[in-house]
Amino acid sequence: MLLDTSGLLCYLHRDEPQHKKAVQLVDDAGSKLLTHSHVLAELVALALIRRFPRAKVLEFVVDLVDNPDIETVWVDEQLHREAMQLLADRQDKTYSLCDAVSFILMRQRSITDALTTDRHFEQEGFVRLLPPAS
Repeated sequence: MLLDTSGLLCYLHRDEPQHKKAVQLVDDAGSKLLTHSHVLAELVALALIRRFPRAKVLEFVVDLVDNPDIETVWVDEQLHREAMQLLADRQDKTYSLCDAVSFILMRQRSITDALTTDRHFEQEGFVRLLPPAS
């Protein structure tokens, strides 16, 4: 399962409508979890914009990176270029660079499920595990 920014925000913050489901999905994950450095950068930025406590956010990210059950992929030039090409190929979509990196990694590793509320994952044929709260 790929850990996306929106899913990690749900996991981190108890007041998020999907918090309990995000925690359950991560706790029940039977396979190794995957994220990447662009997700971590986006997570810090969005959490701070939403006024989450800085120390708590940074501690959470360090814990993610140090967690042996979560593989963090550090985006290199090759992966960045592949993601940029995907964006160029999908100009009809509003994908972010972070989304594109996620899609490339998920395809490379045959991952179908994403801990996310982001509909873009469904548009690319993946499973969005956290539909928007109604």
